[in-house]
Amino acid sequence: MSKSLGNCIYLSDSPSTVKKQVNGRMFTDPMHLKIEDPGHLEGNVVFTYLSALCKDEHFERYLPDYKNLDEMKEHYCRGGLGDGTCKKLLINVLEETLEPIRKERAKWEADIDSVYDILAEGTKKAREKTDATLERVRAAMRIDYFKDRSIIKEWDKILKETVK
Repeated sequence: MSKSLGNCIYLSDSPSTVKKQVNGRMFTDPMHLKIEDPGHLEGNVVFTYLSALCKDEHFERYLPDYKNLDEMKEHYCRGGLGDGTCKKLLINVLEETLEPIRKERAKWEADIDSVYDILAEGTKKAREKTDATLERVRAAMRIDYFKDRSIIKEWDKILKETVK
């Protein structure tokens, strides 16, 4: 929502926190002072979120006066649509989007041991791949001197010649 502290919506936020963030802190259009004033979409964070998350089905459930977001945007731009209505739709869309995430998160929070097991296994697999890659890089750069002692002898020879 902004670079300021406290101006974000986290995946773990409660419905009341999401509502508070959207209604209280989310930026809309500073020129849209009255409902009948034409609104502007550029820089309007409510419409940024709606553009990213809203589907036509949301209008059927939450705002049946419109078929889709384009129709709603057009009405907002010509005037006659308030920010409160737009924010109410966004809250519903966010809640619908976040609810399955919250449920899945709660499931994993109740089984922290499994989470750590998954992380440990993933770390092990990542280490195996990175170790193999690093071995190839070291060999290509000729800095795998723990495996190839001839490199140390070559560097020693170069250093001795440079010092002469």
